[in-house]
Amino acid sequence: MAQVVLKDLVKTYGSVYAAKDVSLTVNDGEFVALVGPSGCGKTTTLNLVAGLIPITSGDIVIGDRIVNDLDPKDRDIAMVFQNYALYPQKSVFQNLAFPLQMRKLAKEEIERKVLDAAKVLDITHLLERKPRELSGGQQQRVALGRALVRDPAVFLMDEPLSNLDAKLRVQMRSEIKRFHQDLNATIIYVTHDQLEAVTMADKMAVMNGGLLQQYDSPANVFANPVNMFVASFVGSPAMSLVPLEVANQDGRTVLKSPEGWSLPLSDANARKAATLTSRKVVLGARHSTIKLHKGQVEGAVPAKVYTVEPTGDITFVQAFLSSSIVNISLPPSVQVAPDEMVWLEFDQDRIHLFDGETEMALRAS
Repeated sequence: MAQVVLKDLVKTYGSVYAAKDVSLTVNDGEFVALVGPSGCGKTTTLNLVAGLIPITSGDIVIGDRIVNDLDPKDRDIAMVFQNYALYPQKSVFQNLAFPLQMRKLAKEEIERKVLDAAKVLDITHLLERKPRELSGGQQQRVALGRALVRDPAVFLMDEPLSNLDAKLRVQMRSEIKRFHQDLNATIIYVTHDQLEAVTMADKMAVMNGGLLQQYDSPANVFANPVNMFVASFVGSPAMSLVPLEVANQDGRTVLKSPEGWSLPLSDANARKAATLTSRKVVLGARHSTIKLHKGQVEGAVPAKVYTVEPTGDITFVQAFLSSSIVNISLPPSVQVAPDEMVWLEFDQDRIHLFDGETEMALRAS
């Protein structure tokens, strides 16, 4: 396997940036997910690494080689596509063997590599079948096997689970994660599903508008989003964001709403608020960090229940707070109803504050 380094990678179509100054390092044996909404530049970045589209500027280094001008076949990469791209008229064995035949390997070596890959992916019993005789998950394993037999330096995967149903997608997440662990493979994986990125990747690169927003471990991206886009994209349900204003009240720093209620800030959060470029601030909180009270409590702010969604072990409540909708999770024993007045208490150690002008996370000076 090999390290992959992207240095100031740019791809433009006329005046439009599909990828703008993307720089990141994928270490040898690391699983990195490129994640973001449609049109964010993640698939463009993957295709640039693969050599499927030419770069506008910047460098791509795989191992110890700059591969900017190399054809895809010379980059020592293997791709797994969204649609599997299996040959319908060929058996599973023939599909796995095809890339090796193109490299004109000896028949005995081809057979050994195919059988080894089939054993790793538990598809030995499928080798004589045609793709149409396989389930979606089995086809996905064959597509992985066809990449595996090539023994590439880097695996590139473009939304490989998006065609599967929800239950099979969960199963295949585990399969791909185990595939990575067993082979210590270097993998760059594109997905629009942030849950796939969080559960499988060592690091995730969150992209939007062709720009790399944050590159870190999933745990750090979740806990310390650098801006409002990352905060709202990573996490399910998404982080709640409430636009407010900072004010001074009786010598304390508070967040004030247009409706007149105020939320005093802890000393640590007051220091963050002191770095604002204006009075505009956005309060961010995860559903699990908000306590819902059915009666008025000191330090809690008034809200109105919008929807109640029981899921079995957790009930998700959406409530209007100021002009925003806030997500809260409750044990099923707590009963609330739409349009009911409630009070929300925020955990000051786990709330996030964002600059209302720049949308960047506030850090204590």
